[in-house]
Amino acid sequence: MNVLLDIIQVLLNVLWWIIIIQAILSILISFNVINTQNDLVRQLYSGLLTVTEPIYRPVRRVLPDFGALDFAPFVVLIGIQILERIIIPAIERNTTATFI
Repeated sequence: MNVLLDIIQVLLNVLWWIIIIQAILSILISFNVINTQNDLVRQLYSGLLTVTEPIYRPVRRVLPDFGALDFAPFVVLIGIQILERIIIPAIERNTTATFI
């Protein structure tokens, strides 16, 4: 069971960095620092949106509309931190106590 939780933690860590990179890239594109006319930038941004959009969609349904500001990445990052720091360690403690 601990191996499965370790894999989940690694995947959550990878998702954390994907969201951070996507948020930074989104800010750079919105301030026109990076141009989406570049094929590499467009493909990278499109790929990151493909990964993150299914995660953001349920959060955006719950959050009120803030206009141009999108707080969905921040809410998802807070959720990932809650999973990594509170829920997964609690599961690890309960599963190791059961098998001993």
